[in-house]
Amino acid sequence: MIAFIKKYLHWLGSAFAVVGIIFVTFRLNEYSSQIDFSYFDGFIWSVLISLAFIYGLANIILAMAWKSLLEYFGTTASRLWVVKIYGLTQLAKYIPGNIMHLASRQAMGQAAGIPAKPLVKASIWETGLISIAGMFFSILIIPQFFSTVTMPIATVGFVSILLIVLVGTKRYIDLAVMRSFGLYIIFLVISGMVFLGVLTLIVDKSTIDTSHGLLFCGAFVVAWLIGLITPGAPAGVGVRELVLAVLLKGLVSESDLLLAIMLSRLITVTGDVLYFLVATILLHKVQNLKCNTKLFTE
Repeated sequence: MIAFIKKYLHWLGSAFAVVGIIFVTFRLNEYSSQIDFSYFDGFIWSVLISLAFIYGLANIILAMAWKSLLEYFGTTASRLWVVKIYGLTQLAKYIPGNIMHLASRQAMGQAAGIPAKPLVKASIWETGLISIAGMFFSILIIPQFFSTVTMPIATVGFVSILLIVLVGTKRYIDLAVMRSFGLYIIFLVISGMVFLGVLTLIVDKSTIDTSHGLLFCGAFVVAWLIGLITPGAPAGVGVRELVLAVLLKGLVSESDLLLAIMLSRLITVTGDVLYFLVATILLHKVQNLKCNTKLFTE
């Protein structure tokens, strides 16, 4: 009976992943049809592909943060298994509802033998911690709306508050939670830098103020966060783009901003697909590992 349930959970998690792949395929086709690629030369293509690889690899940071949360709730899993499961389920976030990747991870985790409670708690804390981390990036966009706050002041405030929160998390909660929170911050910084890289790649350098770099990063993360918490928007599709257009209005021409938004979305989706492919490659390796070692401890 237990074996049947595990098999059912495994198939359920896999089904979510497959549906996610289907949604991603349609999204990629939609985004590519809205961008005129004839203007892109070899250099631009190489940079865009590199950014997609960087974003895809950055997803491993999220997997390691999840691993730390599992440890906090009493379950230790191997790095390879965590990277595999996180990658196989990540595409399910593109399914409408914004929780299918969590449901898929829950099903696959239980199928692999992890108790349900640590998985549920880790998912709840993951959503909460990364949302809190994203919220702090709003400090970086204050100069856009209040001229009395300069970018250096906002940057110092951003870094100071994060350091205080990290130290407080370690002292009053646990080192594993602090590690997860720190990893989420790193991932969001990388995500923002990817958007900044796209923006600087396509915008005329004479029309953009390079001192606003951190503001652009902060705006991207804030737009990502609003998309994350918006019900019914798979992976924040549409919401992120709208919020970015509002936050960066006046700093970048509308045509350049829209192109950067579309390209950044294409890059993030492609990066998620690349991470899924890496996880698929790891699938066979982890299955062989499972035959020889114990993947989980409680």
